[in-house]
Amino acid sequence: MKIDILTLFPDMFDGVFSESIIKRAIEENKIELNIINFRDYTNDPHNKVDDTPYGGGAGMVLTCQPIFDCIESIRDDDSFIIMLTPDGVPFKQSIAYDLSSKKHLILLCGHYEGFDERIKSICDMELSIGDYVLTGGEVPAMVVVDAVTRLIPGVIKEESHLEDSFNDKHLLDYPTYTKPYDFRGMKVPDVLISGDHKKIDEYRYEESLKKTKERRPDLLD
Repeated sequence: MKIDILTLFPDMFDGVFSESIIKRAIEENKIELNIINFRDYTNDPHNKVDDTPYGGGAGMVLTCQPIFDCIESIRDDDSFIIMLTPDGVPFKQSIAYDLSSKKHLILLCGHYEGFDERIKSICDMELSIGDYVLTGGEVPAMVVVDAVTRLIPGVIKEESHLEDSFNDKHLLDYPTYTKPYDFRGMKVPDVLISGDHKKIDEYRYEESLKKTKERRPDLLD
């Protein structure tokens, strides 16, 4: 998969994509990741990419020209263009799975007071990572890349993400334990060391259901 991230602050991505699973996915050619500063595409003599909003109001609005020119220079028939914005559909695991099957993602990071509305005409999806406002789309882009990359075949073991929260009937993940059996009086549930896999599966399902009812009852709706 090829992923292009359009941003005004490319240095924000240096540390995040040079560690852990994403770094390994890049090294193993599972993904090709490009960080593109769309300021490089502006025709403005002062290198501007924003302007004041028509009708008045606070803040500055990202202009059409540099973003249109940037996207048009890199997209192809396989491109899927995502605008990262608080107005978008909520990002969920099911969307991450859908995106992991794409050949080319273009992630557009906003900043300032937002985008000129006409920029949406060249995007396939508007995506939000939550009901809050950030200073820009860079952090959401990192979230999307991380969530999608781990679902690409060969990046991690398939069983690792099949058992994640939100995958099994929309339940949160069950609690997990490791050695030692007894840590400061807190013991591992005996069913997990019983060797009875049917009972272990039943226990894990019940614990997932219990956690979901307590923390995210909306998922059960």
